[in-house]
Amino acid sequence: MLHKVIGAEFRACVEREYEGKPAHVVIAHRVYTTDIEDLWDAVTNAERIPRWFLPIEGQLQLGGRYQLKGNAGGTIQRCDKPTAFDVTWEFNGGMSWVTVRLVPEGKGTRLTLEHIVHAADIEQFWSQFGPGATGVGWDLGFYGLGLHIESGQSVPPEANAAWAASDEAKAFMRESAQAWADAHVAAGETPDVARGMAERTAAFYTGG
Repeated sequence: MLHKVIGAEFRACVEREYEGKPAHVVIAHRVYTTDIEDLWDAVTNAERIPRWFLPIEGQLQLGGRYQLKGNAGGTIQRCDKPTAFDVTWEFNGGMSWVTVRLVPEGKGTRLTLEHIVHAADIEQFWSQFGPGATGVGWDLGFYGLGLHIESGQSVPPEANAAWAASDEAKAFMRESAQAWADAHVAAGETPDVARGMAERTAAFYTGG
């Protein structure tokens, strides 16, 4: 199904207050065909995270700090096994927050991710790229996690140079950017504005 090919099954953009300030919130979820204990292990175990996402180091426990190779680091603010964790997401001098929730659903487990950032901190960036700048990256993560859970794959899509350069990968980026544009329109953005943001996002991820 297309939504699984490009990562998440559901996407939304909302505006809310976070720590007393207006914030943009990007929300995605997907049901994975495994039990909650296995999915929790996949997203919190330092040996499994690099198989679908990025190499990670640090103290993966409440109050500990983590660092994703070449990407964000931060502090683990909540860790309630096997249902919830919250982290700060510190990257290029900026601060945002990521929350993950796991809930059994049917024969699988639903993973819901929220990425929260204060609107004032990224006003120019958001006006140029919108939610897709963050959302496309998370779609890649959702996709890689699905491959790992369903087939045992141990190489994240982004780490596969041949795939990253392929027409399939470029189509993935474009479809993901458009899906986030659709979510943005559903949240009230003007279709032409959302489409322009999606086109710029897709060009960034595909190299033009």
